[in-house]
This record gives sequence, C-alpha cells and structure tokens, in this order.
Amino acid sequence: MKATLPTAAAAALAGLLALPAAAQFPSTQPTLLPPDQAFRLSARALDASTVEVRFDVADGYYLYRDRLAFRVAPVAAGRVDLPPGKLKHDAFFGDVETYRGAVVLRVPLVGAAKPGEKLTLHADSQGCADVGVCYPPNPQQLQVSVPATGTRPGDFVEAAKPRGWFN
Repeated sequence: MKATLPTAAAAALAGLLALPAAAQFPSTQPTLLPPDQAFRLSARALDASTVEVRFDVADGYYLYRDRLAFRVAPVAAGRVDLPPGKLKHDAFFGDVETYRGAVVLRVPLVGAAKPGEKLTLHADSQGCADVGVCYPPNPQQLQVSVPATGTRPGDFVEAAKPRGWFN
C-alpha cells in the first residue's frame, strides 16, 4: 500500500504541473453559440387570425427552410407560406434552402382566437454554423396574447431560454 501512495502523489503533481502548459495553448475548437442565441425566436399576435414569427439568425449561422414547423394551441395553425431561401449545397443534407439574418413569417390560425386569449406557439427548427457544426432539431415555445379587435399588434415576445444543468 505504501508503494502506491507515492506513485499516486507523483501522478497528481505531474497533472498539476501540466495545467499551466495546457493553458498557454489556445483551443482550436470553434466557440459556438447556444441554439437559442444562434437562432433567436420571437413572435407576436398580429390579430385574432395571425401570429407573426421572427428568427434572428446570428452571423455565421443558417437555418434550414425545410426544417421549420409550427403549431399553435389552443387554436390550430394553418399552412405557413415560407419565403424562398438561399440555395446551398450542404455536406449533411445535400442541396437545401437556407435562411440567414432576420426571417419573418406569418402563421395563420385556423378559426379565430379570442381577443386577450393566450396562445402558445411551438416552433421546431434546425440550423448549422458555417464552421461545419450542425445543431440537433431545436423545439422552442413561447406565449403571445391576442390583441383586442382594432388595436395594434402586441409586442414581440422572445422564447424562454432552455433550462439545463448549467443555466
């Protein structure tokens, strides 16, 4: 037992001495934004029949057009007419359409919501960083209030930040 204690102490000391040397060399790994920052989602109810959705895609990132999907509760979402995206040959998915910068979409509601009603928007998206790293599908949700008839649309509401081990 006495022979292993000095060996363990020597290994621990060697590990501590290696720390300053490792800190001198910067990481070659790119620093990636969390998905909620790379693909910021916000929305507002324009009126009782339309929710306006906005993605602010950070510089150096892009969203896949065909990976966007929306649901609304308690009313149903209609078909969203997505604007054309920019064509890109993607190493993961082949030839795709992508969005960069600000992307504004309108989600029609099937059946009118009531003024003052809270709607929950569920948005599914997926995107990548230009450095060649793709994010897994990113489900997000937020709540918007339907404005009173004849009034201006509500303010944009941002999606809640996900809660995890390190948040």
